[in-house]
This record gives sequence, C-alpha cells and structure tokens, in this order.
Amino acid sequence: MIDSRRLRTLRAVADHGTVTAAAAALHLTPSAVSQQLAALEHEVGHKLFHRDGRGVRMTAVGRIMLAHADQVLAQLESAEAEVAAYTTGAAGEVTVASFATAIAAVLSPALRTLRESAPGLRVRVRDAEGDQSLTLLLDGEADLAIAVEYRGAPDDQRLRRAHLYAEPFDLVLPADHPAPGTLADLRGADWVGPYPGNPVHDVIAVACEREGFSPRFVHSSDDFRAVVALVGAGAGVALVPRLALRDLDLSGVTVHEAPGPERRVFAAVRRGSEQHPLLRPLLTTLLNGRPPEI
Repeated sequence: MIDSRRLRTLRAVADHGTVTAAAAALHLTPSAVSQQLAALEHEVGHKLFHRDGRGVRMTAVGRIMLAHADQVLAQLESAEAEVAAYTTGAAGEVTVASFATAIAAVLSPALRTLRESAPGLRVRVRDAEGDQSLTLLLDGEADLAIAVEYRGAPDDQRLRRAHLYAEPFDLVLPADHPAPGTLADLRGADWVGPYPGNPVHDVIAVACEREGFSPRFVHSSDDFRAVVALVGAGAGVALVPRLALRDLDLSGVTVHEAPGPERRVFAAVRRGSEQHPLLRPLLTTLLNGRPPEI
C-alpha cells in the first residue's frame, strides 16, 4: 500500500526541484524527505529521481507516479470536503494568500460581509506578491489563493480557478512630462516597474512589445507606492494597475489612461476542495464582489 504522505513528498520535490527546498515547504528535514522518497521507491520498485547537480531529475516512472499522485491528492481533498460538509463545518479557519491590492480591493470587503453571513468562519490572510500565493496554496500553506494571470503561466490541473475581476493599467508620468500619443512614444524612456517574476512586470512587457519595443526597466520595486514616488522624482515612467493607485500621493505625477493592458485576477483552490463548507461561503462572497472605481 502506497502511503499518501509519500505522494505529497513526491509532489513537493517535483515542484521545488531539490530535496532541501521540498523539505522547507513540507516543514521536514532534508533527511526525512530523502527517507520518504526512498520508502516510496521501495514500494514502487523503481527509481523515481536521478541526482542532477544540486537538484533532482524525475525518471519516466517518477512522472507516471506524479500524475497518479495528483489524482490521489485531489481525491483526498474531495473526501475531506465531503466529510466536513457532513459534519456541517459551520466553524473553522481558512488561510488566504493574496497580493496587497486584492487584499484591499476584494478580500477585505469580503471579510466584512462574512462577519455577518458566516460568523463561525475565521479567515487568516497572508500577503504574497506575484505568483507566490499559488506556491503557498500548492504547498498546503494556504487554502485559497488570489493571483494574477500572466504569460506562460502553467495550466496546473491541481487547481480550480475562478475569475474575480480585470482592471486596466494607467500610465504614470512625471508632472512635467508631455503626454504621449501612444506607448510607442515612450520607447526611449527609462521605466520603473516590478521585478521580473511579478506578473505585472510581464503585463507591462507584453503591452510595450505590442507597440514594437521592449521597455528599459532602470528602477525596480514591487511596491507601487515606491514606483509612483520614483516617477514623481523624474526617474522614469510607469504603467500601474488602476486599483494600486488608489489612496497614493499623486501630487508629483500625471495619470493617463492606457487602453489595452489589464491585470486579470482570479481565485484558486486545490482541486477537490472547492466544495469544502469553509471555502464555499468565502468563494461565493469573493465572486459576488467587485472592486469599485475600475
């Protein structure tokens, strides 16, 4: 009989690429992870990984086992959801990982609503920029993630996704900068924006590529307050999601509509858990809400 805990270990090593990183995600020691993998290989009767420098490379049998592991783990999530539903699940705690703007725009209003509609539900929030929320979700550190779509994002079959909202980007310029006719007029400008790996960085790059150039990012910050401050200091120009501009000091900049690029935001849960009685009211409330002023 294959131990499901070893399947979780297999998936963690496949996700993180090294035994050490998988151990950190699972809150285990590297030796414990190695022992789990060795036991699983003994149960299966085949090697599942080859050492590849500091990392590991999955064998053909390992890839077969990984596909089955995903199905088994999803089924376990579904079983837990059904048991929780049977026992009503009226009270309990869920953890949500989300980037800061969505926390303010949709998650906080949802929590206010849930205090009335689901008083037994306790929501624990973790600020996670970029696509880190999905990593936390898949590692079991969060029960629901709010994240941003981006080019090249894997269509992970372990997740169930639900679209929440899409927001446009605005062009932020120094106060004395002339307004451009199109983004292409800014091909020679210095740019301020998030670091590579942040989905917003990718949205900006794609928008500029469609205008025939690659933006020259001179200054980088994942904090839009810092981005706007740098633009106000004349350090460059920026494209910023509209909701991120709310409540910021815009006295040193001008803001212009930038038709085209948008940030598409979605909620995700692990496949099989979407009917959990503690997640259903949270998902429903999030889907019924819409950020104002988009």
